[in-house]
Parts: sequence; structure tokens; C-alpha cells
Amino acid sequence: MDVSRAAMLLGAGALAGLMNSIAGGGTIVTFPALIVSGLSSIVANATSTIALLPGIVSSVFGYRRNIPAVHRWLRLFAPVSLAGGLAGGILLVRTPSALFDGLVPFLILFATLLFMTNSMFSRIFRPGGEESPRPSRRWLAGAMGFQLCVALYGGYFGAGIGILMLASLGLLGFRDVHEMNTVKTILAFLINVVAAVYFVFSGIVDWPSAGVMAVGTVAGGYSGAHFAQKLQQKSVRRLITMIGLVLSALMFYRQFIAGR
Repeated sequence: MDVSRAAMLLGAGALAGLMNSIAGGGTIVTFPALIVSGLSSIVANATSTIALLPGIVSSVFGYRRNIPAVHRWLRLFAPVSLAGGLAGGILLVRTPSALFDGLVPFLILFATLLFMTNSMFSRIFRPGGEESPRPSRRWLAGAMGFQLCVALYGGYFGAGIGILMLASLGLLGFRDVHEMNTVKTILAFLINVVAAVYFVFSGIVDWPSAGVMAVGTVAGGYSGAHFAQKLQQKSVRRLITMIGLVLSALMFYRQFIAGR
């Protein structure tokens, strides 16, 4: 691996780690970088998943103080996240990606718009606001079903799963954006780790590229988690929205304009 290729992968990893710790979407940086470096799309996708794991771990460490406040939600969503992540990894290895890739821009845009308007939906469905009762069992079942779909998508490709989860948590009544980021980061780790294990056993990971990129994700992930918690919640929400809209635009461009 030459110096310029290593520098590109290191920089892409750092930016992706920063993005994942705040709102997600790091895959949209690492995946194209690995493609440019010469890997096939399937190998690049699997390698990206491996490379992002250390950065996600460092983000979890950065949010560690919030874990006791959200442990109930982690217990609820962890099993479906693991199941969906594994199913998505299997789907990536065994099926072509063209159809699903075409849906990615719409999924990210929908999730971003949902996140932007989650306060309005919360007022409609949870009119008591901060003091409203906990979500009903039916509401929780719907949220778990949604998380299963997010995890399936995350194991398959992964760009934007943070935005999707943040939108879902907002509709469940979360008000503290740092607690939302904690839940999102830990669930993203579970989704990615189970898919990564399957990719390793499938033998489709480029380890030199993954190793160089992983170094960058660690630095970006921890610094991003630290940075996000220093900002006011309104600023973090605006940053998350901006990232989601930029991701949507990039994915629409990649799928429907650049490919022509």
C-alpha cells in the first residue's frame, strides 16, 4: 500500500468516525474511498464495516456516562439489532445490491425529515409531552419492528442507520439528544459487529485497507462523541439534520446522476 492510498483511507476513516459518533453515515465516506482505492463493491462494503467498528467502540466509550439512563432501551432493542444485522450481512453476501442501493437515498431522506419533525409527531402521539406516560406495548412493538428493518439495512449497507434510529427514538419520546446518541451508537455497534463476524467468516474483507482505515475511525469516533456533548442540544440537532440532508443529496447524486 503506497503512502497516498494509506493517507486517503486514514482521512476517510477519521471523517467517518466523527460522523458516526454524531449522527451516523460514516459508510458514505468509507465505502467510496475503498472503491477508489481499487476494491470491488462487495469487498469494499464488508471492509468498511470492519474498519468502522473500532471507531464505534471509541464513540461508545465517549458516551459511557449516559448508559445507565438508557439501559432499559438497550435491553429492548439489542436482540432485534443483532438479528437484523446478521440477516443484512447474509443478504449482502448472497444477493446483488442494485435494487437496494436505489432505495438508500430515499431511506436517508425520509429518516432525516422524520428526525426534523419528530417533535411535531411527539405532540400528536404523546400529547402529554415530557410528563406523558411511557409508550404503549403496541407503540414499542412497532418501534422494535422498525429497528429490525434498520438493523437489516445496517448489516447490508449501513449508510444513514444513525439518522433512522435517531428519528425512531425521537418518536418514542426521547428529549435528551445525548441519550439518543448513546442508544444509537451502541445499537449501531451491535448491528455492525454481528455483520462483521459473518463477513470475516465469508472471507471477503481486505485486511490491510481495514486496518489503516480503522486507525482513523478511532480518533474520529472518540473526538466526535466528546465534541457533540460539548454543544447545546439544539446545535447537535441542527448538525444531525444537516448531515442527513447532505447524505441524502450525495446518495441521490451517486445513484441517479453520477451513474449515467
